Amino acid sequence: MLEHIKVPDIVPIVRYLANGTETLFTYPFPIFASEDLQIFFDGALQNSGFTVLNAGQTSGGEVQFTTAPVSGVIVTLERRLPLERITDFLEGGDFSAQAINNELDYLTGSIQQISSDQAGMLRFDKSETLGKSTLPTRAQRANQALGFDGNGDPVPISLSGAMASPDFTATGVGAVARTTHDKFSDMVSIKDFGAVGDGLTDDTLAIQQALSSHQSIFVPNGTYIVSAPIVLSERQTMIGAGQRAVIQASGAGFAVIEMVSDYITLSTLRIEQGDIGLKLYGRDRPCVQNSISDVTIWQAGTGIQLDGYIDTNLPCYWNNFDRVLVAQPSLHGIHLMRSGAGDTPNANKFHACRVYSLGADISGSGIYVEQGRFNNSFLDCEVNVKGTAQACFHVGAFSDKTLFVNPYAESNNQVPNIKLEAGSIETSIFNLLSVSDGAAIWDLSGGEYTAYNAGFPHKNRLQRTSVTDLTTTLNRFDTEFLDSSGVVDLDLSHTVHLVSSFGGDLELRLPLASDAVGCEITIKKIDTSKNLVTISEQGGGNGPDRAPFFLGGQYDFVTMVSNGAEWFVISSNRMAGNTRFYDGTGFYDIDMAVDTYFLSSFGGVLEARLPPANAAEAIGRTITIKKTDVSSNVITVSEQGGSGPDGFAQPLNSQYNTISVVSDGGQWFIVSKF
Repeated sequence: MLEHIKVPDIVPIVRYLANGTETLFTYPFPIFASEDLQIFFDGALQNSGFTVLNAGQTSGGEVQFTTAPVSGVIVTLERRLPLERITDFLEGGDFSAQAINNELDYLTGSIQQISSDQAGMLRFDKSETLGKSTLPTRAQRANQALGFDGNGDPVPISLSGAMASPDFTATGVGAVARTTHDKFSDMVSIKDFGAVGDGLTDDTLAIQQALSSHQSIFVPNGTYIVSAPIVLSERQTMIGAGQRAVIQASGAGFAVIEMVSDYITLSTLRIEQGDIGLKLYGRDRPCVQNSISDVTIWQAGTGIQLDGYIDTNLPCYWNNFDRVLVAQPSLHGIHLMRSGAGDTPNANKFHACRVYSLGADISGSGIYVEQGRFNNSFLDCEVNVKGTAQACFHVGAFSDKTLFVNPYAESNNQVPNIKLEAGSIETSIFNLLSVSDGAAIWDLSGGEYTAYNAGFPHKNRLQRTSVTDLTTTLNRFDTEFLDSSGVVDLDLSHTVHLVSSFGGDLELRLPLASDAVGCEITIKKIDTSKNLVTISEQGGGNGPDRAPFFLGGQYDFVTMVSNGAEWFVISSNRMAGNTRFYDGTGFYDIDMAVDTYFLSSFGGVLEARLPPANAAEAIGRTITIKKTDVSSNVITVSEQGGSGPDGFAQPLNSQYNTISVVSDGGQWFIVSKF
């Protein structure tokens, strides 16, 4: 072998129920050579009629049968290694890493084999001091039952007569005697209805019959194959023995477990495969106040789906998930959605839940709130998904008030940690750990979220806020009234300054632009005097727009903003108009970029062409065109594709001839001409 195999933590045996047509069977554990794999039909060792493929591969391989095993036969594939060592390392010889790796792999495989052999044995509890472990002799135990004496040592017991008391009494003051039948009825096992749990038998009917007869059922250790949904109804409880109590789908096209009503409890078991591992929806009654805890869901299309379904009177609200793992989902880990005309899933609570790809491809998102409102909350939840995902946490367009507290997001390939779709509103994110190399918060919602210690580069959206669309019922500015003369230095304590220069000329000096990055200041003269208000900049700066700015009449105003280098005027009733000079011949197209055009036709006649009156840049605009040169060359004002102002091309024949025109969107009109 060019590279040694690696022996994972796996039981080296697998069983299948033959269907009469399948000829290829997989073994998911490594073998060192083809002879290390033994094949059994219903416990009978097979020696021919097959080919072992991919020996020496860490991931295992397949067995190809020449003829398909008969339907109903249990096919067992088991790694059996001879417990021997036939290699040796020479004193002073080469010490190969590959050789020692192969030795350690073989040793690990041998230990796994012994562990598998011993897994089914009876044994003393670890808390006991070992007693007698030798069985009575063959003659003593013939036709007897195996029992235990007062020391707990094995003894033969006659099969005749009763072997145990029919009553049960709990330990403790006040305990009463109950019949054994009554005691066993407290919690009914699905095995009481014929479930096998061997990973081969279809146990669907047995589990369904148990739920039809009892409100609470127990799932012992085992793998229970189901070919249709296991449906939990009002106030029912299904509790498993732990993560070795497995409900496994036999195929695709259905949800493994469905909760269709209220006050249901599901806990302490494992769900495998299926299109959906666990589905909640209001089919029979409102799907509310259900509890799911200590459940793991493996290799489902979608791990958990909450569906608002088709009836608003049967909503999917107030369900609680605690310590749930969704591993290796192929579409979504946890999905909140609505398949019909019902209400959105609302106010559902997820605590310490985890979605983990474990290297498997996922085409959707770890946690996807596609539709949901009113504080669907995810507290201390983690998503760790492969880079094929759309997002770790994903909030859809029909989501409102989704809450994430202490979320952990991890991925690669630029997968966003949290993706907010356009249409989602009022998402709240607190203490986000962003381990994916994608955007911490990919916001397509237009800022419809609040973040605290979350996002990048600004973790606190409330402390440094970006507002794209602000609606307020009352807008307050810090406003200062000044009645003075002389020189006054302004600071950044107020946005609006209402100024009176009644007592004499007043110079207001703005703070240094470098100390006021992004700040806006408005100054308005409110008195009737002719005293001038001049606006400059402290430290000898040039002032707004690089020049002093003057307010001379009552109610003159100016608003300025700093970019950190200088102050700029952004609005005023005192802003100067803009002009352009052109000297040429032929055609000159008016682009409406300035208010006044000074044109010279000194070198020859010139035609100034206005844009069409219905052009976007022309509608409602007034411009002035003036001939500035002394020549007799005419400047004609026309219209591109039209007749011209007032329906004609207008000539400017002499120096200082001027025309002002305006468009109403349909025609150019002359405002003045001289």
